[in-house]
Amino acid sequence: MSNSPRPSIPVYELPLDPESIRKSFVQQVQYNQGKHPSAATRLDHFMSLARVVRDRMYDRWTRTWQRRDKQQPKVVYYLSLEFLMGRLLEDGLVNLGILDETKEALANLGIDIAQVLEQEPDAGLGNGGLGRLAACFLDSMATLGIAGMGYGIRYDYGIFRQDIIGGVQQEAPDHWLAFGNPWEIARPERAYKVRFGGRVIQYTGASGRTVHEWVDTQDIIALPYDTPIPGYKNHVMNTLRLWSARATRDFDISYFNRGDYIRSVAEKSASENISRVLYPNDSTPAGKELRLKQEFMLVSATLQDVLARHVRYHADLYNLHEQAVFQMNDTHPALAVAELMRLLVDEHGMPWDHAFSLTKRCLAYTNHTILPEALERWPVWLMERVLPRHLQIIYDINAVHLAEVKKRFPGDDERLRRMSIVEEGAEKRLSMANLAVVGSMKVNGVSALHSHLLREHLFKDFYEYEPDKFINETNGVSPRRWLLKCNRPLAELISSRIGHGWEVDLDQLERLVPYANDPEFQLAWRAVKHQNKERLAQALLHRFNIELDPTHLVDTQVKRIHEYKRQLLNIIHVVSLYQQYKQKPPFDAVPRTFLFGGKAAPGYDMAKRIIHLINAVAQVVNSDLQVKNYLRVIFVPNYGVSLAELIMPATDVSEQISTAGTEASGTGNMKFALNGALTIGTLDGANVEIREAVGEQNFFLFGLTTDQVLAAREHGYDPMQTYYAEPILRQALDAIAGGLFSPDDPGRFRPVVDSLLYGGDTYMVLADFLSYLHCQRSVEAAYHDQGGWTRRSILNVALCGRFSSDRTLLGYARDVWGVYVPPPQPGRGRTISAAPSHDGDSVAEMPPSVLRYSE
Repeated sequence: MSNSPRPSIPVYELPLDPESIRKSFVQQVQYNQGKHPSAATRLDHFMSLARVVRDRMYDRWTRTWQRRDKQQPKVVYYLSLEFLMGRLLEDGLVNLGILDETKEALANLGIDIAQVLEQEPDAGLGNGGLGRLAACFLDSMATLGIAGMGYGIRYDYGIFRQDIIGGVQQEAPDHWLAFGNPWEIARPERAYKVRFGGRVIQYTGASGRTVHEWVDTQDIIALPYDTPIPGYKNHVMNTLRLWSARATRDFDISYFNRGDYIRSVAEKSASENISRVLYPNDSTPAGKELRLKQEFMLVSATLQDVLARHVRYHADLYNLHEQAVFQMNDTHPALAVAELMRLLVDEHGMPWDHAFSLTKRCLAYTNHTILPEALERWPVWLMERVLPRHLQIIYDINAVHLAEVKKRFPGDDERLRRMSIVEEGAEKRLSMANLAVVGSMKVNGVSALHSHLLREHLFKDFYEYEPDKFINETNGVSPRRWLLKCNRPLAELISSRIGHGWEVDLDQLERLVPYANDPEFQLAWRAVKHQNKERLAQALLHRFNIELDPTHLVDTQVKRIHEYKRQLLNIIHVVSLYQQYKQKPPFDAVPRTFLFGGKAAPGYDMAKRIIHLINAVAQVVNSDLQVKNYLRVIFVPNYGVSLAELIMPATDVSEQISTAGTEASGTGNMKFALNGALTIGTLDGANVEIREAVGEQNFFLFGLTTDQVLAAREHGYDPMQTYYAEPILRQALDAIAGGLFSPDDPGRFRPVVDSLLYGGDTYMVLADFLSYLHCQRSVEAAYHDQGGWTRRSILNVALCGRFSSDRTLLGYARDVWGVYVPPPQPGRGRTISAAPSHDGDSVAEMPPSVLRYSE
């Protein structure tokens, strides 16, 4: 065998000038789409341009892989069941710094880039804030130069496409992959077998150790698809790897030859169902099993992939914690604790104690909710059937864990019960949240208030046992996506005054503060807002035949439909306004449009009723000639990232009105504030920190605090007393229950009202109504003063620097991951630093107003 060195293979980098982009585009149309340029459709234009951009990403992607292959840095592996990426073409053009060059290249061919960008579907990989946060984190990781990979599932159909028919939500498949995905590349050489079912054989091995062998399993193949994630103008390209379920064999010829054609492909169909849709309805045993298999496929394939990568460069796995850290985005990937233990102990022969110590040094857990229904608890019978070896491992972890707790707290059996991973009861269950806490080195909340609630309520026992494990990392959003890309007119106005440094250092927005009182700047600011409203109005009319008056104040609540988010409080207030205007037409009211959007889970009946109610109110209000000049209601169907990028820049008032103590953080609140909307909200989630940052006078506060909500429930809160005590509220509820908005079926919305009056009003809608009503009147009064309103809007943007996902990721890098963050490139100075983690007793420094009544 020759020992001569391998010949050097030259690597080319595609040029970024307009003429080169134009030539590449024409070549893509001809040789990939197979069409003469004159015959190409807009879809052809999109696919061709996406490949032009993708190829230029690949230049940086391969160089990034090559560089890290040599350096071997510690890598962050971000596990999330959702990645709500939105459209990637314009995002890629912005981050590569070639948006203007590409516009010029296409213009020279007579093509409008805006029409090309509109052809891209939103990737169906997420549903709400959890997935969008993951997408922002990937952007910031790449922009900061942190070595990282996102791991998720390549859903064939995403969540669902929402159609509104007769005011009612109808779900339809989201065929986001119908025309292919130009960004991804399959990596069949990195496919892994994922096992389910079977049984466990236990015996003593040759070395005297107990061996567990998992046999007779039903297997699938997890096939990876990679998407490049570009950093902002820094030549760094990270990776999003998504797993797609495939059968171990596509076709059973024995069944086919016997004429059983359906059964011949049954295995393929059953296997591939695992990655078919996001969040299958788990109200049935089959739905529960499918969701459990989804979550396990994600963690098993990911961990096998990372361990295989590690042993290619290292002799064993004992230093895995020095090279890898796994961040679990909520409880969905919590099975990573058990699967990493199985791989280390059963597959790689590592002693149990070493394996568990290593597992706890490699895993970290972000909690996103304190709502009981969102904290997954798997029935033991289901785990025994689907993952029998993992059930054994969880039992063993729990036994060791409880033995240690018992040493610290002898005789406290109730504490042991609360801290157990195994929940006893009529149906024995496994607490995934407790498993994640036990198996992680760090556990973080996502806002100061949320982290406080984790320590004082949800994980109180765990915090008392291991206080140093619990920290806070307040969420953030990407300024590239949520200002530079989605609100280019505002971004250009800002940059004309303070330069472009804010794009990678959002704290620099504070330099706008001196302009807040500048009449000329205020005038330009208002012009941008009006321009954005006109853009939104055109889009709504074109897509949905919905009319929006750009002269109206736009008051927006767009998010997942859930009772705790209180879209119901918002629409009850709209009904009260409608009744007020009908009784006495206003002479100086601010014309207002209340804009709603969001999806309800298919099995969530009350959320779907709320959507129906909003649309029913809209139909009555918008057709009433007496009030339509002052009041309009809009429900935007199929809300997603691309619609958010139109809605948020056009919004004047951001509704962040969840019940105090229920929203972990929220990121929509940050995006709206970053685009100049003023917030009306409770002291919930990150609202607390937004109010602290922008100033109390620039935030419309109402409602009970977390402590008051808890106290009201403990003292027997009676919603009927509120109903009888507040005439405006009573009149609105009676109109809804009495059929004013459903004359064809007068009792249609009575169950909604009954849930408030007789169902305990779990989320304090009625308790907060009067405070909300008065706060909305303050909003109207403030909007009359356009100079004062614009000043507040400018200050909201100027003082939002701390809510950059760049800052959040620096906090994770410092407090959790222990990874290297390269210094900024020349000309990209970074004054941004990680925010305090609010661990330990620092919660005592939270503003007292968080725990008192909001006046």
